[in-house]
Amino acid sequence: MPPLLHIVLFQPEIPPNTGNIGRTCVAVGAKLWLIRPLGFSLDESQLRRAGLDYWSYLDYEIVDSWHEVLQKLPGHRIWCVENPAARTVWEADFSPGDILLFGRETTGLPPAIVDDLRASTIQFPMRSEVRSLNLANTVCAVVYEAVRQFGGLPVKNG
Repeated sequence: MPPLLHIVLFQPEIPPNTGNIGRTCVAVGAKLWLIRPLGFSLDESQLRRAGLDYWSYLDYEIVDSWHEVLQKLPGHRIWCVENPAARTVWEADFSPGDILLFGRETTGLPPAIVDDLRASTIQFPMRSEVRSLNLANTVCAVVYEAVRQFGGLPVKNG
């Protein structure tokens, strides 16, 4: 079964964020793409602790560049999640198989990538006192908005 979504983290830096994002991916059936360099080792205890015992179920791939992701996923629609953007997450029209691209925790995405994807860049509105939201929280919120638009997932009973 193909992944519901493709979650791409551009050079992630904080292990617990990536671990939590990995857990979200397992929960919805999304594939996690990690673009090097990573700010941590995949065997770090913080990464595993945040992902709990779900890491073995995670569909993930580590690549060297954004270009490599594009080569491996031709024809997939891309949503760039970055501040600032002209549209909010709620104005996006997500479809199964979409790519959701997120930048580094400290610096976001490189300007060249954002410029190329300006028409499909979305953000969460927030007050001026806040520069950005936590990456794991942002990924989770965007993923579940996409899932909501798809009609949801089966609910686990028991």
